[in-house]
Parts: sequence; structure tokens; C-alpha cells
Amino acid sequence: MNGAHDLGGQMGFGPIDAPATEPVFHENWEARMAALSMTVAGGWTIDEDRSACESMHPAKYLRTSYYEHWLHGMESLLQKYTPDSSSPTRPQDVWAAVTARGSYIRQVPNAAAFAIGQKIRVKIMNPETHTRAPRYVRGHVGEVARINGAHVFPDSNVLGLGENPQWLYTVRFTANELWGNTASDAIHADLWEPYLEPAS
Repeated sequence: MNGAHDLGGQMGFGPIDAPATEPVFHENWEARMAALSMTVAGGWTIDEDRSACESMHPAKYLRTSYYEHWLHGMESLLQKYTPDSSSPTRPQDVWAAVTARGSYIRQVPNAAAFAIGQKIRVKIMNPETHTRAPRYVRGHVGEVARINGAHVFPDSNVLGLGENPQWLYTVRFTANELWGNTASDAIHADLWEPYLEPAS
């Protein structure tokens, strides 16, 4: 989905003015929102959670805080799902539950389509639903820097179509390729195989 959340590479927003010191939470309700987001078990996936946060109207999204995006997402998901209240997590067990390691790595029978060092192009696409392919890399050529194994494919998972694991690559792009900048800078983006095609 081409939403307001996808700001990478966008112009006109000015520099990021990060204060030298900043509290973790600016208001008490933000701490409560963070706690809720980690403890409410509603049966949704992390991809559905991201998509719900991104579904906020663009004008509202740009003038609200990160925790307001979380609140909007949870409100949307709670209208769709019923949280499992049959076995609530005990307060003393919450930290262990939210810090438990998980993995989206999966095994697939097919080999990776691209090799390290290979030039690829990110497909030009405008999906109507959630995707992890940033707009600013679409249509651009990069080089495969790392193969990360197969992972759950967010674009399928968010629609309830199953995990549909796909190979995940770290792709290196030069600043010149993305923005026409003559600097020698580069960025790396993690991109799933369905987003990519061989560079001609």
C-alpha cells in the first residue's frame, strides 16, 4: 500500500531535529499503549498489526505520534478479532512472554533465484494492500549483498493467505542510483524475492 507511513526518500519534510535528550514516553498514556501492544493477544500477525497502523488516514497519520498509530491499529484489530481471555498472562510472566525469541525463518524446497553480487531491479508496483517494498527503491537497480534464507512473506500473511515463505535478500543501492547524488554513500534494504527481477 502506498501510504503516508512510507516516507523513506520523500522530500519536503525538512531535517529530523532529534533532541539530545528525550524521554522514552512523553505522556503516561504512551507507556500504557506500549504495554497493551505487547500483551493483548488477539490472534493477529505482526504483518496485520503493521497494516492496521498504516490504515490511518494519511493526513491524520502525518500529524500524530507513533503511539497514536499503535492505538489506531489496535482499535482496528479489536473490531476484527476477539482477544483470547481464557488464560491471561500473569503480571510476573509478561516480561518473559514479550521478550521470548521468535523467528520468521522458514524452510522452502526451492533454491534462491538470485546470487550474492548479482544485479537486480526492484519491480515497479503499487499494491493496494500491505507491502514491505519501499517506494523509493521500486524501479531501481541494486546488488544482492546477502541472502538471509526464506522468511514469512508479509504481503501474503497480512491477507490471511498463509505464510507463503519467500527468499529474503539484503540489497545494496548506491545513492547515485536512488537520488542522482554523486556521493559514494549506499543504503541496504531487505527485500523479498517476489519484489525483485534480474536487471537487464
